[in-house]
Amino acid sequence: MNRRDHVGILVLLAVCGLLLLSAPALAVPYELTRNNVEDPNAIDAREISLYKVKLGDPESKAIELLVEEKIPGVRAEQEGVFILLWDKRNPTGAMAGVRIMDGKVDLIFINNRFAHKTRGIFRRVLTAKSADQIRQLLGPEDYGDENVMGAMLNYESKGFLVNYLGRDINVEFYLR
Repeated sequence: MNRRDHVGILVLLAVCGLLLLSAPALAVPYELTRNNVEDPNAIDAREISLYKVKLGDPESKAIELLVEEKIPGVRAEQEGVFILLWDKRNPTGAMAGVRIMDGKVDLIFINNRFAHKTRGIFRRVLTAKSADQIRQLLGPEDYGDENVMGAMLNYESKGFLVNYLGRDINVEFYLR
């Protein structure tokens, strides 16, 4: 082997090393209504989408995809900084939505009314019977608060928060 071959091998090893180091940091795209992501380590709020709307998307895209495009079984309303999605079959409250601040989507939320439309691990989170069951699904939270009313489980490193209030469960995905 000559010097040129050694340099080529070193470059190849360096590239492989970079790929191996960056692989865990890559999250799987997760469309809440389509993808069946079950691995809590593959979840990152930046890769979460609600009917193709992701955190950081411009307001115009959110309005086009959530309000102007008709989603079967869903009624969409824009109220202030929120676009709220209601279940047409049981419109007792918003089941999901986004918040728009400074012209961009900065929060996506879902709750237990959205469980029947959700796929993957968050379907099980939204139907959990206890905060401990949520911890078993998602792993230990970065920090949280638990009292007689319920629990707030903050997975800050992944960009989401779970509020467990007995029968009411809310998940908020936010920009970090």
